[in-house]
Amino acid sequence: MGINSAGTIAAIATPAGEGGVGIIRISGPDALEIGTSLFISSNEKFEKFRPYVMHHGVITDSHVSEIDEVLAVYMPGPGSYTGEDVIEINCHGGRSILGAVLEAVLEKGARLAEAGEFTLRAFLNGRMDLTQAEAVAEMIHAPSRGAAQLAKVKLSGTLGLRIKELRESLEYLRAQLCVAVDFPEDELECLPLEELESGVSNACAEIKELLSGIDRTRAWREGGLVVISGKVNAGKSSLLNALLGRNRAIVTDIPGTTRDFIEETINLDGLQVRIVDTAGLRVTTDAVEQAGLEMGRELAGQADLVLLMIDGTLSLAENELDPELTSDSSRCLAVINKSDLERAADDPEKELERLGYETISISARTGKNIEPLSGIIREKILSGGREPDPDEVVPNMRQAETLKRAFDELVLLIDDIRLTIPYDLLGVRLETACSLLSEITGEITPAQVLDSIFSKFCVGK
Repeated sequence: MGINSAGTIAAIATPAGEGGVGIIRISGPDALEIGTSLFISSNEKFEKFRPYVMHHGVITDSHVSEIDEVLAVYMPGPGSYTGEDVIEINCHGGRSILGAVLEAVLEKGARLAEAGEFTLRAFLNGRMDLTQAEAVAEMIHAPSRGAAQLAKVKLSGTLGLRIKELRESLEYLRAQLCVAVDFPEDELECLPLEELESGVSNACAEIKELLSGIDRTRAWREGGLVVISGKVNAGKSSLLNALLGRNRAIVTDIPGTTRDFIEETINLDGLQVRIVDTAGLRVTTDAVEQAGLEMGRELAGQADLVLLMIDGTLSLAENELDPELTSDSSRCLAVINKSDLERAADDPEKELERLGYETISISARTGKNIEPLSGIIREKILSGGREPDPDEVVPNMRQAETLKRAFDELVLLIDDIRLTIPYDLLGVRLETACSLLSEITGEITPAQVLDSIFSKFCVGK
């Protein structure tokens, strides 16, 4: 995608599949002409589209054959989403209908929009800064209500405004750094180094505050990963099915039923969590099962939480736990299964608690304590944290990386100030930090960065 997008574009703006309503979005200089040529109003007095008013009628193809009964709305630029003239056609949501309407629009001269091109045009036309544009994609792909709230705050422009204010404070320092560098003959007084260091330190504190919420909100933004590990026939697949509330994994008395790994997603009170059922731990010569065991270990190493599935009818030694997975008890929760059966004489739960593991006794078969277990999983992934505050601002990965680079530049600047480096060289570091902040909001973001950002959008947005 090039940033000099031109012409009139169109795409289906609603998710793929079938639904009650589907929307075709047209944006560009010919949007009104194309929409008018295809639309026949049910109102005999209709002469032209009135802005921001839903018009009832039908859409026709190039042979003036009716395709569908629709509602159409015209939004003139610059007061539209893209800042251009926009027509949106609300059709029935069948794939064949949407495809036929889109084909008719393209035959009239529009071209199919690329991924993210509508939002790219909104950015290029000044309808939003780059942080807001990225927030659009984050809203669409938010895995939890917490992530959606974080994206909503950025979509409002809060992050962009804070970055702008931060950059302006540094630009002021840069302008005041030493007027005498440019006008030495005027013997003007330079900005005192103490005041310069104080201003830069304040900027560093602001950046640290913006970055502080990244780790705390990661689970909300990305979701959590939970891996179920344990001996064959300990009940791992039964636990997966119990957490899902449906039969997803095959459950038998035959050891090694799960030789690969099975991954599913559940929603724990607004938090999205990936649950992975891994191959049962045992010595095996089966190459497929060995590969499954190794993948299970790799996933466990990446997990936010490992559920150690313990067969309560066996001693801890008989459960044969993998030392690699149990080395960090803080990342593990021991789930003592088969509470509906007689507990082993050498109770594994007592031994695990003595070793410092948090435990919970359940029955995956009967469902006993599955709901409390779900609550514990949620709490441990969030480390006891709550949902993001309504006005909390948390940068995404690209923004955070750029902020860190600006922070590092400012830290070096403070060192240079204390070494009494010449003023013109101090100004270079300030200029670099300001340029990095401008990349975040999009004032000087390179074209390849824009392409990378907008290519991750869905077509139609």
